[in-house]
Amino acid sequence: MLPNRRQQILAAIVEQYIETGEPVGSKALLSKLDINVSSATIRNDMAELTRLGLIYQPHTSAGRIPTQSGYRYYVDHLMKVQELGEGDRRRIEAGVDERSGDPEALLTKAGEALVNFTNFAALSTTPSDENAYIKNIEMVPVSPRVAMVVLLTSTGILKSKPCRMDVTLTPDLKASFDELVKEHFNGVPLQDISTVKIQTLAASLGAKALSMSALLATIADLAEMASQADIRLEGKSNLLGYKEYSENLPALLKFLGDEEPLNMLVSSGEGSGPGIEVRIGSENRFSELANSTTIIARYRIGDGATGAIGIIGPTRMNYSKLIPSIQYLSDIVSKVLSEVYEEDTLTNERNEEETD
Repeated sequence: MLPNRRQQILAAIVEQYIETGEPVGSKALLSKLDINVSSATIRNDMAELTRLGLIYQPHTSAGRIPTQSGYRYYVDHLMKVQELGEGDRRRIEAGVDERSGDPEALLTKAGEALVNFTNFAALSTTPSDENAYIKNIEMVPVSPRVAMVVLLTSTGILKSKPCRMDVTLTPDLKASFDELVKEHFNGVPLQDISTVKIQTLAASLGAKALSMSALLATIADLAEMASQADIRLEGKSNLLGYKEYSENLPALLKFLGDEEPLNMLVSSGEGSGPGIEVRIGSENRFSELANSTTIIARYRIGDGATGAIGIIGPTRMNYSKLIPSIQYLSDIVSKVLSEVYEEDTLTNERNEEETD
């Protein structure tokens, strides 16, 4: 650990640079810090912080600015997390529709709230759970030979896909489909819906296999879609205005347009469970994010599904305010989706008791 005075100096440099975006000199520090030492002493301490790689001098005669290691030390040891005021809480809550039981709709609103609150890019993932199961599948005819198949999971994820049939849709066909779903799919874990299962089921249907084959293939596709967490990015254009990205902006925008690395970025910390992660610069593992910080909070639905919500912005950001704000928003998402999940569970249990 750094000696106390050098900790104060580092914290002051980080906080003033975050506020102004300008290198911080010894005279500015002396007026800001409540310590009785000379400018020479401050300069000596700054030289030692530079030697340790926590700050650096961008050019001769300039002040100092934090390095990635300096930000990391500040976040881990020096930062005083700001308590969210009532106004900030209301702004965050106002951006989220707490009445929404649809995870995707709720996360879209939460992402928009983060964009507006932080002026950075916001990302989120739909909840994923290895134990998620099929809650229901509906088939809605939209023309004589086209149906919309809709799959709902136990985590509230809704997936739909049109299915073009080889036969004409009839009320009897729909009734047969509903019975098939009830008997073979409702309550089945998503991970159990395999090609082998679908082929085995089709083979057991005898004369009905021809009319059901396209629908069964669509169910398999929907189960695969529902088992994978979707990632969404809001507010990418916000990053255009930050000078930190002036040199690598094209590469950054291309990176943000690719779902695969974004999924890797978000999923790399999932093992830690609910909580918040701050990754600075190279800690994000992608060269396009060398000048960026990601703050990602994990939310949980009950004791099962988890997802992520967070921001991407320049390393010069107000960590002490943003970290509690993102955590608060994540807590709201967890609370709302958990309440919906618990209500659905109780309803299902009551229905099962009535059926018995």
